[in-house]
Amino acid sequence: MPRLSADERREQLVEAAIRVMIRDGVAKTTTRAVVMEAEVPLGAFHYCFRSKVELLQSVIEQIMKRTLTPVIDRPEGASPYDVIRATLHAYWDRVRERPAEHLVTYELTQYALRQPGLADLARKQYRHYLAINTSYLESLARTVGITWTVDLPVLARHSLSLLDGLTLNWLIDPDDAQAAAALDEYAAYLASVARPTR
Repeated sequence: MPRLSADERREQLVEAAIRVMIRDGVAKTTTRAVVMEAEVPLGAFHYCFRSKVELLQSVIEQIMKRTLTPVIDRPEGASPYDVIRATLHAYWDRVRERPAEHLVTYELTQYALRQPGLADLARKQYRHYLAINTSYLESLARTVGITWTVDLPVLARHSLSLLDGLTLNWLIDPDDAQAAAALDEYAAYLASVARPTR
């Protein structure tokens, strides 16, 4: 077994957990199944994670890290709508590349809400998503040179609800044309609640 740093070993275990969850479901993902998938001893898990909950949180963060796209630079002559739309579609391309991982995130939420003592995991998951949406909107405003006419916390929650719902809807009914049209409609909405900073 190659010698890995603690961070590399953690990442190895997180990736193994994602594969097990996709294959067997969240409820059947045990620490033993994860270490077997990663081909490491059980002690490696306890060296890297204090608990299974910490592993589950790391899984959520890893999947989101892969999905996030930076705000696209504003090309010469591009309108705020153009940049917003391009950024949303870049995000959506990443969702479409890994549908099974996104299905795992919804399953993780439901699992956490149904398990005694794990509801806080679901709350942390959505606080994390909300923070990401807030950061995205702030970055978008800086790049495009706008301010939002809707309070940022409200707009971030609206954004999370829309993108989360659109993703779940697409996982159930993968109609790419309708999803793209919905993203364009959302881009138009965001452009309508933006005003130039100067």
